[in-house]
Amino acid sequence: MVAEHINKFVEVLKENLSHLSAEALGWVAVMIIHLSTIPTLLAVLTGVTEKFPPVDLFLLTWLGLVLFFIKAAIQKDMLNVVTIGIGFFVQASLAALILFK
Repeated sequence: MVAEHINKFVEVLKENLSHLSAEALGWVAVMIIHLSTIPTLLAVLTGVTEKFPPVDLFLLTWLGLVLFFIKAAIQKDMLNVVTIGIGFFVQASLAALILFK
């Protein structure tokens, strides 16, 4: 019974993953990187917690985003340039709200 469900799940994955492109996966990766720090920033901003995540988390996240941004700029991929640029703006705005509250 479990083996049947596993086989069915694998078949569904094979059918659906073949439709994904590298571009779509890259775009999803950038969005996930952006969203990784948002919950903590919102929790601090709303007063749910006073504990900030380690600075290295933010530095590595921003470094990854800067590298994605440079890659997108070199490839002239305007979708990623705009998406990452908006993400930088939103994260910087949230950080500024926390810093100057």
